[in-house]
Amino acid sequence: MFNMIVPAFIVGGLICVIGQLLMDLTKPSFTPAHVLVSYVTGGAILGALGLYEPLVRLAGAGATIPLSGFGYSLAKGAMDAVGKRGIIGAFSGGIEATAVGIAAAVFFGYVMSVTFNPKG
Repeated sequence: MFNMIVPAFIVGGLICVIGQLLMDLTKPSFTPAHVLVSYVTGGAILGALGLYEPLVRLAGAGATIPLSGFGYSLAKGAMDAVGKRGIIGAFSGGIEATAVGIAAAVFFGYVMSVTFNPKG
């Protein structure tokens, strides 16, 4: 168990450090929205090229939980669906592969919005 936690912590931490450095060292041009788009796009590109899979095998949740892991899941789902259903799978496979995560984000976002009253 310990040999799974350490790589996940290190890889996930490094992914976060890179995003933080991008925002800190490029003020004010690189915003959190830029990091979001860059990580999802980068994860999809690295997943499509087969370069993200070894990182997932090494770090597990440390590589799949950050935003780059979402992009990787989109690309992997699309490629798997293309193999099963042809070109139409490219349009549906990514959404099918990430549907649970998207549904959880919508559900918990809704719960938080009705539970807490923002101050500001």
